[in-house]
Amino acid sequence: MSYRVVNPYNGELIKEFPAATDEEVEQALTDANNFYQQAKEQPIEQRAEQLAALADEFTKRADYYANFLTANMGKLISEARGEVKKTVAFARYYVENGAAALVDQDYTAMAGRKAHLEFSSIGAVVAVEPWNFPYTQVMRVFAPNFILGNPVILKHASIVPECAQAFDDACKAAGLPTGAFKNIFATYDQVNQMIGDPRVQGVALTGSEKAGELIAAEAGHNLKKSTMELGGTDVCIVLNDADLKKAVAGAVSGRLRNAGQACTSAKRYLVQSGIYDEFLTAIKKEFAKYQPGDPLNEKTTLAPLSSKSAQQNLQKQIKAVLDGGAKVLWGDPTAVEGPGAFFKPLIISGMTYDNPMYDHELFGPVAQLYKVDDEKGIVELANHSNYGLGGAIYSENLDKARKLASKIETGQIAVNQPLSSLPELPFGGIKKSGYGRELSNLGIREFANIKTVLG
Repeated sequence: MSYRVVNPYNGELIKEFPAATDEEVEQALTDANNFYQQAKEQPIEQRAEQLAALADEFTKRADYYANFLTANMGKLISEARGEVKKTVAFARYYVENGAAALVDQDYTAMAGRKAHLEFSSIGAVVAVEPWNFPYTQVMRVFAPNFILGNPVILKHASIVPECAQAFDDACKAAGLPTGAFKNIFATYDQVNQMIGDPRVQGVALTGSEKAGELIAAEAGHNLKKSTMELGGTDVCIVLNDADLKKAVAGAVSGRLRNAGQACTSAKRYLVQSGIYDEFLTAIKKEFAKYQPGDPLNEKTTLAPLSSKSAQQNLQKQIKAVLDGGAKVLWGDPTAVEGPGAFFKPLIISGMTYDNPMYDHELFGPVAQLYKVDDEKGIVELANHSNYGLGGAIYSENLDKARKLASKIETGQIAVNQPLSSLPELPFGGIKKSGYGRELSNLGIREFANIKTVLG
């Protein structure tokens, strides 16, 4: 496969990278296994110091690393700096809390005799990661596994190879041991070969449902533990008693950040009928403020999509949406011409269950709006999906909002704020949004040998 950097702002080819050779893959596996064996004898505190050095590297050269994000997948430079900052936060969380999550857990009282659990490394983890958050998605896999003692081999998205290499270079600059992390510009066949190798004992993927099906099947075929963080059709629920200003701000930022290219974007607005008209008027005004432009320009508010193919795919989806009976409430659905990958924001309505795109993820600046009379209807509509990754609820009655949150079939949900991944909280989904959890003390245990010691 081809690893190419094409600037999504102007369509210019920046750089190409050759695919890895089989010899390079074998060397990565050998180095990873050597690190795995050596880490068993190494104090966790030493790896924590090394991970802190990696966080320092990203902090000291934040603008340098941020520029790769903008050039490779078009992220606004302000959002790119924000991603680097969050990458550092994920690392520092495990620097400070990783060891505590791996302390032996006493089970004596439960067993009726002396017993405890131990948490130890299992071997290399192959991480297949997406282009939309090229650093944070890698760090959320790497940081906990590095503390645990599992090496990570990265196969990154083919459109962000400079970001993948920059993460690898950062690890070298921070003085991390050889084999602890390695970026490989692997082919799909080579990924499957690595998953089948006995030195690899875990597979972590963040990406599309289709990619998840393929990688999960390969992991299952080889009886390897896997985690899958896939797509979502997240709801943003606005009840009649919501603070309108807060709800609109959260709904719009939750949909348009990263040009709408986030698994946990607020993709479906479920608005109670008593506040619907006010909400619609307000979000139209807010959507209109987002203007496309050069993502390196600090004043630009809407970045291009990640690639020309992403733009073209979303355009086809919108055609199917409208052909299926939905309508545009705000925005212009015509394609943006030119070499860049821009897509004009849209607010659409009338997405019925029989629309061919109803349960498909629209990965871009497109919001779906639904008017719902009561909470029963909200729950039914929210849960009428094969996905369940995130969501948000806006209401000034916190008790009511939390009870409603418990009824939504999803992996996480926020009240009166846009959903965001925080290092101390578990992150993951249910249904076709995947399985397993990243971040927090649960994330560091996903690829641990949880060993029972009796006596």
